Amino acid sequence: MADNFSKFSVQNEARTELHNALGLTGAEVSVNVLPAGASVPFVHSHKQNEEIYGVIEGEGIAYIDGQSVPIKAGDWLRVAPAAKRRFSAAQNSGIKYICIQAKANSLEEFTAADATIE
Repeated sequence: MADNFSKFSVQNEARTELHNALGLTGAEVSVNVLPAGASVPFVHSHKQNEEIYGVIEGEGIAYIDGQSVPIKAGDWLRVAPAAKRRFSAAQNSGIKYICIQAKANSLEEFTAADATIE
C-alpha cells in the first residue's frame, strides 16, 4: 500500500530538507553539502530538538559551545538542543552530512522493542 511509505531522491544540492518531501511526522532530516573551505553562515541552537549528524563524505570541523570538534566520513555526532553549533568543511575537502532532528528525551521504544514481528 503506497500510503504506508514515501520515497524521494536527493540530488546534489547544498541542502535538502526531507520533512515535506517524505511527509515526516516525528523527525526532521536534511542532507547537507559544503564545498571545501565553506561554512554554515550562522550559529544556532534549538528549543527542543537534539541533532544527530552523520558525515557521509569528506571532513570538517563542528564548532560546539566554543569547542572545535574534527569530523570526517564515518563519524556520528549527537548535539544537545541548547548547544550552540556551526559546521565548516575542511580547507582541502568538502563535506557531505546528514542531520537528523528529533525532540530530546522523546524516544520511548526503539528497534526490537518497537517492532511487531510477523
